Amino acid sequence: MARYIGPKTKISRKFRDPIYGPDRAFEKKNYPPGQHGNSKKKPSEYGLQLLEKQKAKYTYGILERQFAKVFEEATRKKGITGEVLLQLIEARLDNVVFRLGLAPTRNGARQLVSHRHIMVNGQLTNIPSFSVKPGDIISIRERSKSLEVITESISRRSNKFNWLEWDDSTMTGKFLNYPERENIPERIKEQFIVELYSK
Repeated sequence: MARYIGPKTKISRKFRDPIYGPDRAFEKKNYPPGQHGNSKKKPSEYGLQLLEKQKAKYTYGILERQFAKVFEEATRKKGITGEVLLQLIEARLDNVVFRLGLAPTRNGARQLVSHRHIMVNGQLTNIPSFSVKPGDIISIRERSKSLEVITESISRRSNKFNWLEWDDSTMTGKFLNYPERENIPERIKEQFIVELYSK
């Protein structure tokens, strides 16, 4: 599957937010990249909405068509569309694996899923966009439990997300429920995305 593999600091500078985590290069140049990065005009309303959608896509590593599908699903569900959109994205298997602390990055989590190291309710699942439901059990395949990348990530993990539960003894996680908006740490203005798609 196609995904962005270019310089991450450049993308963080574009959104003026270290979306890939702490970045010393970003701290030195926290203005947009390019020759006129420090002197660009204020973006239009449409520009701000588009920027917010791109920021969400890059943050979660989702392509345009996938993102549009998730948005369409969010509009069909009850609740505030922007919040439901983020909840559905948070429930993607690659993101849940990342949130559980089984991988240091979302890209790393996507790779674990794609390489068949992750199970959902006892079934091997290699689809990163798989939608996890409340009550689902996420576990590591038995012969993958000793992988260095997994053991290192688990040793550094801290369960700070109240919609997830982790059991060290069995090395399994549980998706308890969809997160409330205030508990999702990403600084995304989801209302801008809703306004963009509503045009």
